[in-house]
Amino acid sequence: MLRNIKITLWGLMAALTALWLLANLPFPDDLTIITGRNLFLQYSGVIGMGAMSVAMILATRPVWLEPWLGGLDKSYRLHKWLGIMGLVAALSHWGAVNAPKWASALGLMAAPERGPRPVGAEVADVVTIESFLRGLRGVAEGLGEKAFYVAVLLIALALIRRFPYRLFAKTHLFIAVAYLVLVFHSVVLMDFAAWTQPVGIVTALLLIAGTVSAVIVLTRQVGKRRKVQGTVEAQQRFAEMNVMETTVRLNNGWPGHKSGQFAFVTFDKKEGAHPFTIASGWDAADPRITFITKGLGDYTDRLPEQVKIGSPAIVEGPYGGFTFDDTAPRQIWIGGGIGITPFIARMKELARRGRTQEVHLFHSTTTLAAEARAKLIADAKAAGVTLHILVDEVDGLLTGDRLRALVPDWASASVWFCGPVRFGQALRSDLVAKGLPRTAFHQELFDMR
Repeated sequence: MLRNIKITLWGLMAALTALWLLANLPFPDDLTIITGRNLFLQYSGVIGMGAMSVAMILATRPVWLEPWLGGLDKSYRLHKWLGIMGLVAALSHWGAVNAPKWASALGLMAAPERGPRPVGAEVADVVTIESFLRGLRGVAEGLGEKAFYVAVLLIALALIRRFPYRLFAKTHLFIAVAYLVLVFHSVVLMDFAAWTQPVGIVTALLLIAGTVSAVIVLTRQVGKRRKVQGTVEAQQRFAEMNVMETTVRLNNGWPGHKSGQFAFVTFDKKEGAHPFTIASGWDAADPRITFITKGLGDYTDRLPEQVKIGSPAIVEGPYGGFTFDDTAPRQIWIGGGIGITPFIARMKELARRGRTQEVHLFHSTTTLAAEARAKLIADAKAAGVTLHILVDEVDGLLTGDRLRALVPDWASASVWFCGPVRFGQALRSDLVAKGLPRTAFHQELFDMR
């Protein structure tokens, strides 16, 4: 599904570029540095606002896009790339705006003189609108520059891994405010004649959709219809692994989920929602849902002390396309560390309804408590899954050669991987190089920033 993400990203950029060229070709014969710079201002504005508009739409967690993108985890990857693309375009736009001033200060060119702005005749409604927008240019320029600085700061913070997720989630909300200011900036400063051309029509649709999405984000309506109240019913901690298993009994309203999906869970409203992979199948007659979390130095480290039996919980979801749906005669599952979670859910489901495919599960981990090992072995036995446990210091690392030796018919299997990204990329490259179809390797990108 990464292929679909790239198609969406570069397809959007190519489409907007083509529409902009259609509106501006042929370029003037007397093209100068200043007129070229003005053309670039319009182009970088279209690209930047197009990227940010689609990113804002994705921020609302649109479930209808999951089949195409391969799940919300892939959607968030596209959201990140669009944010970076919008940032690059915005920096380029800002640089083009200030280039004449910088060049003049360095003595490279004379200070450009700004002639009087044209005033349209107040005859037709369209002219009145154009004149009105011209009167707002100064305000739009000033607010746009301030919004640009805010957006750059917030996007930069989102890309800094060490910036705590709790603070990231709260500060990232203000990007919606900056986006709305930039919409105003774009509407006022875009070449007025372009609004009646295809590039203007498409840009207008993107701005409208982005604006609606920004309002949904700011009013905290994202996922509201997919939230269900629940109560923490059971907990089990594996101190040796710094892992905790939490079971929540849900109230009415949960639509059910497939093994491998995830949910956003709120145990503390001040902390906000965090994404966790679901580690249980679904039985409407027994509406419990289990999450397995590993302390990673942030909020998850504090969960054992903060979350107690009887604590309230809000569960939003389900999301994700890592659902084991295919027709391959066999499947190979690879869970790296805490990435074992979706496979535990799938085994519990298969234990209830039986399996139709041969399944090999590889669990590669640095440590594995005896009690956790026993539970994993029991789940695999009940589901009829062939289990391969590899503890790094004892059994060594999982490699493509080792996998092929343990599963002779690997080439006819589909591979489902959840774990460290680089580990998955290395296995994918190795298996694909040896003949596995690229589309047969499924990787969960459980990364919300």
